[in-house]
Amino acid sequence: MTNLIQKYNIPGPRYTSYPTVPFWDKEGIALEDWTKTVKKSFDESNDIEGISLYIHLPFCESLCTFCACHKKITKRHEVEQPYVETVLKEWDLYCDLLVERPKIREIHLGGGTPTFFSAENLKKLIDGIFKRADKFETFDFSFESHPNLTSELQLQTLYDLGSRRNSFGIQDYDPKVQKAIHRVQSFEQVKKVHDLSKKIGYESISHDLIFGLPFQTEESIRTTIKNTIALKPDRIAYYSYAHVPWIKGVGQRGFEDSDLPKDSEKRHLYELGKQLFFDNGYVEVGMDHFALPSDSLHKAMEAKKLHRNFMGYTAGKTELMIGLGMSSISDSWYAFAQNEKDVDTYTEKVNAGIIPIFRGHLLTDKDLVIRKHILNLMCNLETEWNVGLNVETKNEIISRLSEIIEDGLIEVSENKIVVKEEGRMFVRNICMAFDLRLVENQPDIRIFSMTI
Repeated sequence: MTNLIQKYNIPGPRYTSYPTVPFWDKEGIALEDWTKTVKKSFDESNDIEGISLYIHLPFCESLCTFCACHKKITKRHEVEQPYVETVLKEWDLYCDLLVERPKIREIHLGGGTPTFFSAENLKKLIDGIFKRADKFETFDFSFESHPNLTSELQLQTLYDLGSRRNSFGIQDYDPKVQKAIHRVQSFEQVKKVHDLSKKIGYESISHDLIFGLPFQTEESIRTTIKNTIALKPDRIAYYSYAHVPWIKGVGQRGFEDSDLPKDSEKRHLYELGKQLFFDNGYVEVGMDHFALPSDSLHKAMEAKKLHRNFMGYTAGKTELMIGLGMSSISDSWYAFAQNEKDVDTYTEKVNAGIIPIFRGHLLTDKDLVIRKHILNLMCNLETEWNVGLNVETKNEIISRLSEIIEDGLIEVSENKIVVKEEGRMFVRNICMAFDLRLVENQPDIRIFSMTI
C-alpha cells in the first residue's frame, strides 16, 4: 500500500465539477448564453425537483492558514447589512429571468463564516429569498459554522427559518496544530454549540475534520477523533488538507512544508481515522465523508441518489444550482458560471443590474457525457460504459486505467467499471483517466493539490 500511495499521490482535481475550473474555456461564457442555460434548466426541473441555492458569506474575523476559500478578513460587522442587500438584489436579477416562482429544494450558507452575520441579518437574508420563492415539497437548509462565532440566538433563528442541518468546522483539537493553522477553539466551546443544536432540534449535525495538517501525529488524530465521537455527530467530513500556497491570496503561511505529514504518513492518518469511525458505527459515504446509518446522506448513498456539486456531497440532485454572493459558482447542468471574486466589483455589477459573473464554461456534448461518468464514480464508485461513450473513447480510457487495473484497484467488465474497496482512496486518480480535458491539456504549472 505504501508503494501505491507513493505511485498515485500526484496533483489532481477534487471533481466538485467537470470540467474542473482550470479547464473551463478561456473565452469564458457570454452572459446571454449563461442566462439561456439557466432558463432552460429551470423550465426542465423547477416543478419536478426544485432548484438549489448556494449563498457565499465571505467575511471572517481572522484568517485560518489552512483555508483556500475566497474570504474577506474584517472585524467590522457593519459590512453585513449592505452585503445581504446586494445578495438579495442579485437574487432579484435571477428571479426576473424566470417564468414562475422558484421552488427551492436546498439552501446552503457557506463562507467565509456564515455565523459572522448576526441573527437579524441572517433572518433578513432568508426572508428576502422567500419573498420571491417557495419551498419545494422536500426542503433542506444547511449552514457552515465557526464554533467560536455561533450563538444560541443564531442557531435558534436559523432553525426557525427552516434549517435542520449544520456543519461545524473543527479541523483538529491539538493546541500545536490549532496554533499553526490559526484556528484556536476548545472542545468545551464545540460541545456547547453542538449540544445547543441538539437541544434546539437540529436533525443532522456535521463536524469537519482535516488530516495532513502541520504537526499532526497519530496521537493527536486519535485525540481529535475521540473528542468528536464523544459528541456523536450525524456526519463527519474527514478531508485531506489541500496544500496550495501558490494560489494568490491563500494564507497558508503559518508553517513550513517540512511540518506537514508526507505520503504514507499522511495516508496512515486517514486510515486510522477511517477505522475509528467504523469502530463507532459510521459508514463511509463517497469520498472523505462518514455518516451514521440514520443520516440522510447514507440513505441517499444506499438508494444511489447521492449527488456531488460545488457544495460537496448532497442527499438530493437538482439540475439547477444558483450561486449567490461574491465568488459563488452556479451550475445549470449545461454550463457553469462564477461570480466576481472581489466584494467591491461584485457589488458594483449587481447595483448596475448585471448578473455578476466573470467567467464560466458552456459544456459540450462530450463534456456532459464525461461529467456523468465522473459523477457516477464519485458518488456510486461505479459507472456503466454505455453512458454515451463510443468504443474508441472507451478503449482509450481503459488504456489509461491499465496500471490501476493491474494494481487491483478496479474491476472492469464489458458493461461497467467498479471501484474495489482497496481502490477507494484512489477515486480521484480513476476519474483522471476519464478527464478528457485534463488528458488533452496537461498543465505546464502546478494547479492542483495532491490526490492523497
